[in-house]
Order: sequence, then structure tokens, then C-alpha cells
Amino acid sequence: QVQLVESGGGLVQAGGSLRLSCAASGRTFSNYGMAWFRQAPGKEREFVVAINWSSGSTYYADSVKGRFTISRGNAKNTVYLHMNNLKPEDTAVYYCAARDVIGPVRARKTYNYWGQGAQVTVSS
Repeated sequence: QVQLVESGGGLVQAGGSLRLSCAASGRTFSNYGMAWFRQAPGKEREFVVAINWSSGSTYYADSVKGRFTISRGNAKNTVYLHMNNLKPEDTAVYYCAARDVIGPVRARKTYNYWGQGAQVTVSS
């Protein structure tokens, strides 16, 4: 089993910043990439950002480009999401995902492993 554990969510005022962390543990897997998705109440889970593990290439949703940054941690299979200039519309549960297959990095179905989610609430 591969477990992904997110941390770092919380409540912040609009314009503020938060950092989410995600660490993979359990059995060894070939990490092709990791990503963050989010799901707001009443909405479908949507792509936020992804990183290819070998190349470090990153992909961002237009809604977060210039405000959010994904980075790899020093620990194995750890990823961070740095969120700046947060807006009320960023309020959602944020899910970390990992994949050991090749596929479209923005598609939910590409990812084999998912975390339990971290709540991010941005007040206006």
C-alpha cells in the first residue's frame, strides 16, 4: 500500500499564504509525478498543479498560475504546494495525488494514489 498524507491546511484571510505538504509512505513505487487537486463544496474535483518527478516540469491551472508553486521536498516522494495571494474562491479540500504510470498530468484518472485531503478556507 502507498499512503499519501497531507498537512498544512487551515483558515487564512484573503491575500494571505499557506503551504501544504504531502509525503508518500508505505511500499516503494516508481514515482512518475505528483499533483494537487481540489474540490469545493458542490463542485467536481479539479486539477490545480502537477510536477513530473524526473524532469521537474510543472503544470498549473490558469486559475492559480502566478500565485501557487509546487516543489519537491528533500525527503523522498515529498511535495509542497506554496499558495500565495489566496482568494475566497480557493476555498476547497486539497488532495495530493501520485502516479506510477504515464498519462495526462491534468487528468484525475492518471493518478493511482490519493491522500485524504486537507481543508483550506480563505475568508474575505
